[in-house]
Amino acid sequence: MVAIPGSEVLSSVLHVISQSLLIPVIVGLLAFMLYAIISFGGLLSEYTNRIRVSPEQIEKLIIDFSNPGTPEQIIKVMENSDVPVSYKNIVIKVASHPELGSKSREALARKLIENEESIAAKSLEKTDMVTRLGPTLGLMGTLIPMGPGLAALGSGDITTLANAIIIAFDTTVVGLAAGGVGYVISKVRRRWYEEYLSNLDALCESALEVMDHGKAQTPYVG
Repeated sequence: MVAIPGSEVLSSVLHVISQSLLIPVIVGLLAFMLYAIISFGGLLSEYTNRIRVSPEQIEKLIIDFSNPGTPEQIIKVMENSDVPVSYKNIVIKVASHPELGSKSREALARKLIENEESIAAKSLEKTDMVTRLGPTLGLMGTLIPMGPGLAALGSGDITTLANAIIIAFDTTVVGLAAGGVGYVISKVRRRWYEEYLSNLDALCESALEVMDHGKAQTPYVG
């Protein structure tokens, strides 16, 4: 078989690059696995400290907003409720500016909710990255040592082949484990955050409607 000129040089360069990635891949897998374990502990802690807000609580708060339907009433209802502080802070901020126009209050509420969405997205970014990159690094850790291992097999060096296979299997297992843990964490937290944002959106929308209705009924004094 005739070798293409320059192919040996290119193959050597590819081999050097591939083998030089093995240590970074292993370090990355260890970092991902460590982060996945720490995040799983954080998930358990968040679960034990989490205050679940039921649809009945949201319904009661919305009803209480309209009686008598003033910003002061909304603030009082939220302060006396047993919902998490994050709910109270957002709704109270919206209700604390009755002097603003309808569009301005909507813009304020939308911005506050978008900020909460951004915080939730940042919280999910890292575990989503582990979910996607963990198995990828595991596959790289599987393929990289197999080249020298198969070459060693051709020369009868069984020990080198065995070491290569051990590294390949270990990196695969660690990559899949890190990705699996990251997937579970992201899945659970995403459900929590979607529920939180949905409840928050309902409360803010109700507060805005109550404030607009109360402002419309306020007689103008010339």
